[in-house]
Amino acid sequence: MLREIVLDTETTGLDPRKGDRLIEIGCIEIVNRIPTGREFHKFINPERSVPAEAEAVHGLSTQFLLDKPLFAEVASDFLDFIAGDTLVIHNSTFDVGFLNAELERLKLGPIAMSRVVDTLQLARRKHPAGPNSLDALCKRYGIDNSKRIKHGALMDSLLLADVYVELLGERQASLGLGANRGSGGRDARLGGTAKPVARPAPLAPRLSAAEIEAHRAFVETLGEHALWKRYLVSEETDNAA
Repeated sequence: MLREIVLDTETTGLDPRKGDRLIEIGCIEIVNRIPTGREFHKFINPERSVPAEAEAVHGLSTQFLLDKPLFAEVASDFLDFIAGDTLVIHNSTFDVGFLNAELERLKLGPIAMSRVVDTLQLARRKHPAGPNSLDALCKRYGIDNSKRIKHGALMDSLLLADVYVELLGERQASLGLGANRGSGGRDARLGGTAKPVARPAPLAPRLSAAEIEAHRAFVETLGEHALWKRYLVSEETDNAA
């Protein structure tokens, strides 16, 4: 089982070294590249005002954040949620920089970049001509981002999970269902040939002998030209063969 966490943040600005702070964290869990429905989402009181230019990007105002928890109050739950698993982040140096600045204030260990997959770097390698913003990648891959009116950490994480699978070429993610995927599956795209496998034994009949006989008796009441009688004749012929 491959567990990864797709993560995004919103902040008061661009540089934690200049006093900018974290104001939103959104994470979703994916297992074998499929969202499980488990999420971690918190708005955070940054203990400072939100500049107008930042609010214009994400829509989160100083007033809205006043009654939200401090990062210190959510840090433990956040770290428990991400555990030691791989983090999938678009432009990871930005988000990890803010997260580590908050963790450092609490004298907690930093998030290592070695555990991060940066989808911006993946996109730049796959599409060197760009553009490779999240919106541009959604458009490229036909992912519906019409609800993304402003930036939002949880919404962006959900979109990024779809983009991530596309960047890896794994839209048909493995569910552990074996090699037989049909002509459109992942194995076919990778050049494999899926062959049908015969059952080791026929499936048990779903109808009892009594139910079959009751149906036959009912059909006899429908008259000699009833359509069902054709199927009864066909069935008897097959059984005789």
